[in-house]
Amino acid sequence: LLEMDNNNNNWMNPPGGSNNATNNNQWAARPGNGNDQAPTNNNYVPNNYGHPPHMMNQNYGAPQQQQQQQQQPPQRQQIPPRTVSNMSSTSLSSAAAPPTTPTTSQKAPTDPIIADRAGDEETEDGRIRNKEAASKIRDAWIYKQIRARQDEFTKYQQGRIFVGTWNVNAKGKDENLSSWLCADWHQYGPPDIVVVGFQEMVDLNAVNVAVENKSQQRSQFWVDRIRSTLNSRENTMGDPMRAYTQIAVKYLVGLLVCVFVKAPHKPRLKYVGTDSVGVGVMGVMGNKGGVSIRLQFYDTTLCFVCTHLAAHRENVAGRNADFANVFSKTSFEIGEEAVSEVIRSGSLNKLSAGTSSVGISEHDISFWFGDLNYRVDESIPTERVLELSKANQLSELVEQDQLNVERAQGRVFQDWEEGQLTFKPTYKYQPGTDLYEERPDKKLRAPAWCDRVLWLAQEPGHVSQLNYVRSEINISDHKPVMSTFLVTIKDVVLSRRMQVHKEVIRLLDTFENNSLPMVSLDRIKLDFGEVRYDQRVTLPIIITNTGKVVAPFRLVPKLEEEALCKPWVTVSPAYGMLIPGEQTEIEVTITINNATAHALNTSREVLEDSLILRLENGRDYYISVSGKYARSCFGMSVDDLVLYTDPIRVVPLDPILRAEKYDLNTKAAMCVPKELWRIIDAIYERGLDERDLFSTPGNPDEVYQIRECLDTGAPFGNFSVHSMTEALQSFLSNLSSPVVPSSLFPTLDIDAQNIQSFARKFLEDMPPIQYNVFIYTISFFREVLLHRQGNRLSPAKIARICCTCLVSSAQGNGEEGAESLPKRRGNMQQIMLHFLETNSI
Repeated sequence: LLEMDNNNNNWMNPPGGSNNATNNNQWAARPGNGNDQAPTNNNYVPNNYGHPPHMMNQNYGAPQQQQQQQQQPPQRQQIPPRTVSNMSSTSLSSAAAPPTTPTTSQKAPTDPIIADRAGDEETEDGRIRNKEAASKIRDAWIYKQIRARQDEFTKYQQGRIFVGTWNVNAKGKDENLSSWLCADWHQYGPPDIVVVGFQEMVDLNAVNVAVENKSQQRSQFWVDRIRSTLNSRENTMGDPMRAYTQIAVKYLVGLLVCVFVKAPHKPRLKYVGTDSVGVGVMGVMGNKGGVSIRLQFYDTTLCFVCTHLAAHRENVAGRNADFANVFSKTSFEIGEEAVSEVIRSGSLNKLSAGTSSVGISEHDISFWFGDLNYRVDESIPTERVLELSKANQLSELVEQDQLNVERAQGRVFQDWEEGQLTFKPTYKYQPGTDLYEERPDKKLRAPAWCDRVLWLAQEPGHVSQLNYVRSEINISDHKPVMSTFLVTIKDVVLSRRMQVHKEVIRLLDTFENNSLPMVSLDRIKLDFGEVRYDQRVTLPIIITNTGKVVAPFRLVPKLEEEALCKPWVTVSPAYGMLIPGEQTEIEVTITINNATAHALNTSREVLEDSLILRLENGRDYYISVSGKYARSCFGMSVDDLVLYTDPIRVVPLDPILRAEKYDLNTKAAMCVPKELWRIIDAIYERGLDERDLFSTPGNPDEVYQIRECLDTGAPFGNFSVHSMTEALQSFLSNLSSPVVPSSLFPTLDIDAQNIQSFARKFLEDMPPIQYNVFIYTISFFREVLLHRQGNRLSPAKIARICCTCLVSSAQGNGEEGAESLPKRRGNMQQIMLHFLETNSI
């Protein structure tokens, strides 16, 4: 980007750009395009250090369309869109983990309360005004208008950013890094920003994790190595204007991220911030986590996040949770002035006035890279993964890559993008060789694309990935990965921005100086009708400003309440501003999840709520929200389900009506829930020899219809056995209380000598209904294993399915409980395996 002439500091275009420079403050064409004088810098080498010829000329207004590149950039991963009408469409195959306790990234966003009700002021005529809320809403509207007109005061130019990541496995001495850091300079020219992340730069032993006694030394070692590589004589030709300057470094135990920029750009960098988040041992230690750097480059805000996520092939949920923790906890304290300038320039994706910090998503462009540790799904055996990796036959592996699967299901990296994986898996190699680790004395691991680079842009068209490749440096068990991006950089012209700001304020003032706000709502009663389990239903409300002045509005909590609405209701947007005649739509959504279904089934909740829409300096509008829950066996407990022989849909939710219809003081009507019997019996009928049983996902529409049949008592249709097995797993996983609570987890190690006694004690401690369900389910899976030659299931895989469906996912209490829970769950899996393989339960 924007290389600068050493004599006059003018901006310069790539060769072939337009020659429109008239003074030192304007964008200027690079010398050497045919009409200009030769550059005075004799060290200038246009073929190696100029911009690629496809870069556009700078101009006011939106960025011009990029010209056709000589070499096509890598294609982005094609991630299917998520459906929002029915959350049950998520598959429960082995390639996509069954539903678990929602992580931070899966929870519905909290409705923003922009001002406390303590600031409300009531006038003599009963009108209520909150000055803080009105000021914030006004600022938000001004920001929205300025952002819509940012092309009027912004110049655009394209530059290149290099992002590299490498898990060095605590190795590294004097290896040549040019094949990694400078591999594409001959094709695209030197990048304007170089960002490099490392993982495991020190051994992740207990001492290093606790005191970081080697981290500073090793981080300085790698920073020096990068600097010397970038600024080698071969690269700079002795010209200081071609050298790179270190901007920021952040490390955490084995993690390191550092940012270098070309020397001419350093004066235009500001508001640099760093942060680190540990998510390792006890959820806070630095053996796993993220280190981040953010900065403002000209007037574009950039964020770089380097992470090392949870290991082990089966631990997909742990990696998803680590991502959510790093994403939500990373925050950069840059000061209110910096935040205000970002807002004025139209760069922040949401208004944060009054705060002095920004998060990862509140940047124009964010990059996330590192050893994300996502593997190839376990449905492909390790030996097969090795065979395909060595043969460079990647399509099957890419399809079953866990990160691709989790992104497609919307469980992680929502809205982030990644280039196509066209290089061989980067892990696990024999250090010092280009061979995958297959030595007999080492644990055999399936090769995987652990090392990744993703990006998130407010304007997707402002980022283009030029390449996404790996290096062949072989000192570690990981290969380095790198990617170069062509990005659009903004440069705000302050005088023009001030003019736009004045015009917006002048427009606003013409309306604010009149009388009180008035709006009309097309409805104030929202009846959602019958709402089913695991569904989202949305109804709109159209608000029209019928007055002659601006109408700031917001939702406020009810008296003596803190939330805007009940947990099962979400409203978007929760506030806004309308100029006269303007119209907007508010969406009110009801979501029935496990927690809400349990509260409805136990009569602790009803689908009724009210919303208060307040006009600042105006009146309140009351909106009623109601619905009828179509009762479902999903989200209930087995203790409740065995009480009723009728379909659960006809069992009243009202406890009085339920008591009149059923004698709940008698013993359970059934040994196991009829719904469990029906679905297992249906799977028997459809055959247990079906190939890839419990691995192939079912049809989402069929799974929904199966749930309706279970709830209404209707006979099953001609559904596939894979849809039936997915419905079975979903039913067991979504019980309000698990069949096997964590209190029954073994507290001691399990071995061949004591497993029989542990298994006996385990059964003795189970409550009667849970005992029946457990024995019934295990007996079914034992029958499934008799057909293993057809369905290709193994006892170990069935044991994992049993743990997922039957065992509590609750975390341990305190530090000791949290640390021992994975081990106890492992013991629980051994017991499941014992029940599946023993001669007699």
